[in-house]
Amino acid sequence: MVVLPAIFRHTSVKVITVFAMMVAFTWSRASYAHNVTPGDAGYIQEIWGVHIIPFMYLGAKHMVTGYDHILFLFGVIFFLYKFRDVAIYVSLFAIGHSITMLIGVWYGWGINAYIVDAIIGFSVVYKALDNLGVFKKWFGFQPSTKAATLIFGLIHGTGLASKILEYQISEDGLLPNLLAFNVGVEIGQILALCVILIVMGYLRRSDNFPKYAIGANVVMVFLGLALMTQHIFGYVHSHAH
Repeated sequence: MVVLPAIFRHTSVKVITVFAMMVAFTWSRASYAHNVTPGDAGYIQEIWGVHIIPFMYLGAKHMVTGYDHILFLFGVIFFLYKFRDVAIYVSLFAIGHSITMLIGVWYGWGINAYIVDAIIGFSVVYKALDNLGVFKKWFGFQPSTKAATLIFGLIHGTGLASKILEYQISEDGLLPNLLAFNVGVEIGQILALCVILIVMGYLRRSDNFPKYAIGANVVMVFLGLALMTQHIFGYVHSHAH
């Protein structure tokens, strides 16, 4: 009996498959999760003074096109059904993301972009495994999901700070521009979250959602591993020359 084709005829699984294909397509269009496009990088390097709206736009654009952020958020809210819970976890991620991005750029410290992006890939794997209940099964205890969300938020922000530092933003108007960028990131996060919630609402209407939830999180594990592998090989390659 051939099970796989029968399963993939279900609408819910089709949505999951499309989601995975969209992420794979994004990888084919971008080399690194936190890269700033050449045009945006040139703009950042050439301007001086306060530019609130442009930096808000750049922040929103980064979040909306940041597939690592979106994958992690997708995992975070996967089994959250109450708006209050969604708000708490998304806020924890936003707080962590904001702290390290702002402090990292302001004080000029960051981590090698390949390393931090590999860790971000691991955050996707971790959250998917958490959703699958693996830690309880393997180790007999459940790590704090709130603490993990905050910690990985700090790591995601460090990744962004590390990339921004490479473009040497002018110190003239730096703080207002960074705050505007961060506001833009949060706006982009809200937009991405709305799309995710719509998709999740659609999936949850299926009577077979628990079954398909397993498949979705398994896909996330492999996507996270692919991210990790991509950046580890990038790190090795960059140090081989």
